[in-house]
Amino acid sequence: MAKNSSQNFVPIREIRSGVIILNSGNMRAILSTTSLNLSLKSEDEQMGIITAFQSFLNSLDFNVQIFVQSKKIDIRDYIKSLKEREREASEELLKIQIKEYTDFIQKFTEEQNIMTKNFYIVVPYDIPTLVGNTKRMNEMDFIKNENQLMQRVSIVVSGLTALGLKLKLIDTEEIVGLFYKLFNPNELDVNTKKL
Repeated sequence: MAKNSSQNFVPIREIRSGVIILNSGNMRAILSTTSLNLSLKSEDEQMGIITAFQSFLNSLDFNVQIFVQSKKIDIRDYIKSLKEREREASEELLKIQIKEYTDFIQKFTEEQNIMTKNFYIVVPYDIPTLVGNTKRMNEMDFIKNENQLMQRVSIVVSGLTALGLKLKLIDTEEIVGLFYKLFNPNELDVNTKKL
């Protein structure tokens, strides 16, 4: 029995200039976004944000997909740096405090499921079927369709920026990394050394 590559199950033809081109020829762009904690807002602020978000969604004449990626935090580098600081500390009291803190962090993360969340908005542009989008797109068609996609991206960015979110269009390298993480969920990659 022949082994199937995971690429056979992913409907992506290519990723070019930060744009995902599906096997169908349709295009997708991905925005990374911050989040809002509504629990920290007053009731009036919550209602204002919810109403504004609803108005934003109702104003769109295309679908968007909201994607949340949860990933367990890898603290190994952070623990390693704490142990180095403990070894380098000149005062005994400081060594004891660093060791107790390191032990606490290790125990806490073993008992609790510490996760990081990344938020993404997928913006689509479906090419009209008359174009014959089953073949590889030439550069002129790509630019024309990319411009249409980027107009949609601009609409999404301006609508969500008005809610207080910060958005960034992710590039080709980040898209490849995102898909790698999606298909390799057990790999820990969040570096907390700079905490």
